[in-house]
Amino acid sequence: MRTLSAERCVACRRDSPRVTATEIADLKHEIPDWQLLERDEIARLERVFNFPNFADALAFTNRVGALAEEEGHHPALLTEWGRVAVTWWTHKIRGLHRNDFIMAAKSDALVAEGGHVTRAEIQEGRAP
Repeated sequence: MRTLSAERCVACRRDSPRVTATEIADLKHEIPDWQLLERDEIARLERVFNFPNFADALAFTNRVGALAEEEGHHPALLTEWGRVAVTWWTHKIRGLHRNDFIMAAKSDALVAEGGHVTRAEIQEGRAP
């Protein structure tokens, strides 16, 4: 089975279709830690990643930025001491596209590669 994190983003146009509710339900299984929310009447995917300090949060932000440049798809990033909020949506269609789910999965993979700690791990006492 091919995972979202192995896929590449495709260029979107203003008439590109948004993902359907059925597609969202299927894709969400691969990114269970991401919230589906609506802000300014636009559906978005958002996740907050936690880190032990600002330097690690900033390093993760830079890794997400490099990934975004590589894929040609860019998120909203909010970096604070010990946390980074990443929000994906497709600006051209004012909603969610498969690309957003791909990038959410790739963001999760960056954390797995970097060995960073998530909020759930901290809350569940699994973090060092």
